[in-house]
Amino acid sequence: MQGPLIDTLALHGVSRRTFLKYCSTLASLMALPPAAGVAMAEAMAAAPAAAKRPSVIWLPFQECTGCTESITRSHSPSIEGMIFDMVSLDYQETLMAAAGHQAEEVLRKTVEANKGQFLLIIDGSVATGLDGAYSCIAGRSNLALLKEIAPHAAAIVAMGSCAAYGGLPKAKPNPTGAVSVSDIVKDKPIVNIPGCPPIPVVMTGVLAHFLTFGSLPDLDKLGRPKAFYGETIHDRCYRRPFYDQGKFAKTFDDEGARNGWCLFELGCKGPVTYNACATVKWNGGTSWPVESGHGCLGCSEPNFWDAGGFYKALSMPANPLRMAAGAAVAGAAAGVAVSFANRAKKKDAKAAHETTTLADLEKSEER
Repeated sequence: MQGPLIDTLALHGVSRRTFLKYCSTLASLMALPPAAGVAMAEAMAAAPAAAKRPSVIWLPFQECTGCTESITRSHSPSIEGMIFDMVSLDYQETLMAAAGHQAEEVLRKTVEANKGQFLLIIDGSVATGLDGAYSCIAGRSNLALLKEIAPHAAAIVAMGSCAAYGGLPKAKPNPTGAVSVSDIVKDKPIVNIPGCPPIPVVMTGVLAHFLTFGSLPDLDKLGRPKAFYGETIHDRCYRRPFYDQGKFAKTFDDEGARNGWCLFELGCKGPVTYNACATVKWNGGTSWPVESGHGCLGCSEPNFWDAGGFYKALSMPANPLRMAAGAAVAGAAAGVAVSFANRAKKKDAKAAHETTTLADLEKSEER
């Protein structure tokens, strides 16, 4: 039998210190205590490299492959890739070498050999129209496949906004009857990792938590890991000070935009979007949409495609107390309300804001 995984990693140039640092950083990102990083490192590093790894089945449903593309573009050196050295990704149509009958036989045998133990990852919405006939794999509808395999999983990861909420396929008029995974499966633990696509480290963080503790991380009311979806984009955005000062870019190429002013009036959905983009970022922490000059589209929120238009400014109640009370509906963070209440100099900026809600914007689009 081969030695511990940490020894195998060392042969590939990954030092013990680098591995421990990665685990500690991952624990920190997930708002876990420092001891959790050590626990992750010990649990993963001590396991024999040749030992049986936890089985993972990844089913692609009504999707664009963006979630798979995202996770395969983890930055180099791909420390995140070490997490996949600890699991056995037994079925993933886009990545696996097998095809046709061979692939389906692998799926059948994997489910049979790991009943009640495998982690089921699903990306893409579930088509329910025409009994699921709009989206099929090997002659079986996604709907039938989900109902067949989900009962045998230990837990389910709904990867991406399509699996978590229905996503783009569910956008009006939703011809395929697209729904989320949780609309179908009611008796299994489900963690939603929304985003179009999600950030790679968010997924690997959830996997690491599951491998280390045998459970899913703490989730919010929408089933998202609180560690990554506990605060709005707006709360952590580096442009936030300009918002507080009432300095907004009016066009994408004006002086304000060049000076990094807030993109709120250009339709940025940061105040109503919960995600870790502003802190974790993309492409190995290089950048993220707002830093590159484009407002947040709100892709990690339900119905983002239909919610009022990408380039329409969000409404923002002028009354800060009303803002705080309506945070659950309008998505505004309490910190925004406090900022408006405590800083009188933003009076002019507040007065310019409309007083409608996201729902009002959506209704106006319908009209």
